[in-house]
Amino acid sequence: MKVTNRIFHREYEAIDTYEAGIALVGAEVKSIKQGNIKLENAFGKIIDSELYLVNAEIPIYRFAQPHDYDAVRRRKLLLHKKEIIKLQTKLQAGGRLTIIPIACYTKGRHIKLSIALARAKGEIAKKIVERREEIKRSQEREMKEYLKK
Repeated sequence: MKVTNRIFHREYEAIDTYEAGIALVGAEVKSIKQGNIKLENAFGKIIDSELYLVNAEIPIYRFAQPHDYDAVRRRKLLLHKKEIIKLQTKLQAGGRLTIIPIACYTKGRHIKLSIALARAKGEIAKKIVERREEIKRSQEREMKEYLKK
C-alpha cells in the first residue's frame, strides 16, 4: 500500500527528505492500510520540540464505531530528536521552508510517512516544468509514430 501526495512535485522543491512513523489510534491503521488517507493539504509543524502532521485526513474505518472521531486531527510524527532539532534549525534559519508529506506507505507491519523539508515553487518555475513535460510527451508521441512507419 502506498499513497502519494500528488501535488508535491508540482508545488514544492524538496531540500531534505526523512522517513517518520505516525502515532495512530484505534482503527486508523486499518483505514490507512486500505489506502484511505489524503495528504494534499497536509503539512508538518513543530510544537514543543515534537513534530506533528496537521490537516491529513484519515476517514473513519468502515466497521469502526465512531465515538467523537476527528478525521483531520493532528498526529504525532515519530523522528529521532537529532532529526527534529535539525529540521527546527533549518526552519528558523529562514528561506520560507515548510515540512510537507510526500507519501504514506507500509514497511513491514509499520506505517511510515515520507516527509520533506521543502520550498514552494513560484509560478514561473511551475510553468517551466509543465513546458518541459509537454515537450517530452510530444517527442515521445512523434517517436512512437515514426517507429510505426
